[in-house]
Amino acid sequence: MIAINKCRFAGLLACLSLAGTSGCASIMSHSGPDQGYYPGTRAGAKVVADSSNGWVMRPLAALDLPFTAVLDTLLLPWDYFRSDSDRTGDSPRERVLRSEQQNHTEESLAGAAPLTINGKPVNTAP
Repeated sequence: MIAINKCRFAGLLACLSLAGTSGCASIMSHSGPDQGYYPGTRAGAKVVADSSNGWVMRPLAALDLPFTAVLDTLLLPWDYFRSDSDRTGDSPRERVLRSEQQNHTEESLAGAAPLTINGKPVNTAP
């Protein structure tokens, strides 16, 4: 009887752990700026479809995909509420670009001394 209870407890613990860590793509995509409807599902599907992703990431994304789709469905009212907002204005990339333009960063870097290592100039251009 004790062995059956231990198996039930282990199964319950495994299910709760899986449910607690599922929907990761949805949570990550909803923590940033508005990305439309079902952003986590779209992000997870891109990870699964992209063959350049590692052998670990693709199966984990495939396991997470159904849970992300359910969570995205539950968050549809929130996505609808946020649908009128600007999608790019709050992204970190856009904020950095606006800050660089406001502070004239490119102009101030143009007058900076070139990078040298041991007295030799280093070419940093791409």
